[in-house]
Amino acid sequence: MSSENSIIIDAKGLILGRMSSSVAKCLLQGESIVIVNAEQAAISGKRLQIVKEAKTFLEVGHPRKGPYHPRRPDMIVRRTIRGMLPYRKAKGRDALKRLRVYLGAPQEFEGKETKTILEARAEKLASPYITVGDLAKEIGWSPEVE
Repeated sequence: MSSENSIIIDAKGLILGRMSSSVAKCLLQGESIVIVNAEQAAISGKRLQIVKEAKTFLEVGHPRKGPYHPRRPDMIVRRTIRGMLPYRKAKGRDALKRLRVYLGAPQEFEGKETKTILEARAEKLASPYITVGDLAKEIGWSPEVE
């Protein structure tokens, strides 16, 4: 996948679910999408409740047998989008291959035009929210290790 014909979306200040559904639709239509600043996407709701739900969800499964739960912010965003795709079918797998998610903004995308999804902006939120990066730190991700 070349970065020239990809749509670059800056996730900073976007609501995760709304952004993910728009991205999933575009992927199914055959577009290639790159998401930068994945750790700055927002999850709406009360911080303590979101963290509690995430930690409860991590208890599901077996450490060696799965299901495996992502803790890195970019993988959390990728998994959210995967949940909105029919990834067990060929068209869903192909769509997921056209998606790239990055922490921060890699140098190859510096200075390139980024798009935003207007209906997914978190500025509209009157309610509290937590960023994906903060949630990842709460459930065990340590950015120093990588």
